[in-house]
Amino acid sequence: MLRRLLGLGVLSLCLFACEGRKPTASEGGAPSAKLRIAVIPKGTTHEFWKSVHAGAVKASRELGVEIVWKGPLKEDDLKQQIDLVQSFTAQGVSGIVLAPLNDKALVSSVKAAKDAKIPVVIFDSDLASDEHVSFVATDNRAAGKLGCEHLARQVKDKGAVVLRYQEGSASTNHREEGCLEALKAAGVKLLSDNQYGGATTESAHKASESLLLAQGAADGKVAGVFTPNESTTFGMLRAIEKANLSGKLHFVGFDASDKLVAGVESGGIEGLVLQDPFNMGYLAVKTMVQHLKGEKVERRIDTGSKLVTKANMGEPEMKRLLKPELDQWLKE
Repeated sequence: MLRRLLGLGVLSLCLFACEGRKPTASEGGAPSAKLRIAVIPKGTTHEFWKSVHAGAVKASRELGVEIVWKGPLKEDDLKQQIDLVQSFTAQGVSGIVLAPLNDKALVSSVKAAKDAKIPVVIFDSDLASDEHVSFVATDNRAAGKLGCEHLARQVKDKGAVVLRYQEGSASTNHREEGCLEALKAAGVKLLSDNQYGGATTESAHKASESLLLAQGAADGKVAGVFTPNESTTFGMLRAIEKANLSGKLHFVGFDASDKLVAGVESGGIEGLVLQDPFNMGYLAVKTMVQHLKGEKVERRIDTGSKLVTKANMGEPEMKRLLKPELDQWLKE
């Protein structure tokens, strides 16, 4: 009798242990939980971020992971972005893909995520830290140089202005510096490079009007203009059109939207430096998934840039960058 009872006890313990252990996928059991990746852009209103979102969605569908897209409404809400990183860290997401609004202010939050065993991929704009897995972005210095080498060829030794975006934004700062290097190397007279347009088209429009007025653009004293992102480019375009200066000065901007493309077609904008935001979103999520699966990833990944003008905007590659197909990824 005692032997039978001992045997039943051993069998019960075995059954309990076996029920508590879930079989792995390789053993024919259910697959592991779906990876959940938070994607935090700088903002959510500009066309650039919609393209990034679409690329991230494409990657998530191809790779079978879940993404949570959430960012500040405006690109100057640093507190909200910090709160989002901290919130997703507390939730214990599988990974965070982040475009930091400020290269220093997000450092501690990213470190906290890493300490919580949540890896971070930085995209679009660099971070003054080495706590992240990879940096996926345009080579912004090279992109700014590309735009202003073209501008310099048109302006020659006449005067040009650069309207900056906002302090603390690493991506646009690198574009501005690349532009300034190209202008100085070509002997272009630099009239102004210390004015900032801010995070909205409204603030950029006001700053553009003040800059053009202060530098005597209406009197022909400004031959060239460079702006480093979508909001400053659209704000400057509005100011140029309002002052009846379209086609009277050489204007190279950055990024694309329907209104900026129309500006190129009308001659108000001579050239736009195009990033590949769709590819950026796609590669940022793909890089995170590769890391989470234990694969080796590159420390820096360049997503490329092109200069579009009225002469080449009909080329297939330019059309893809100017008019990315977003509906199939963003519409429910």
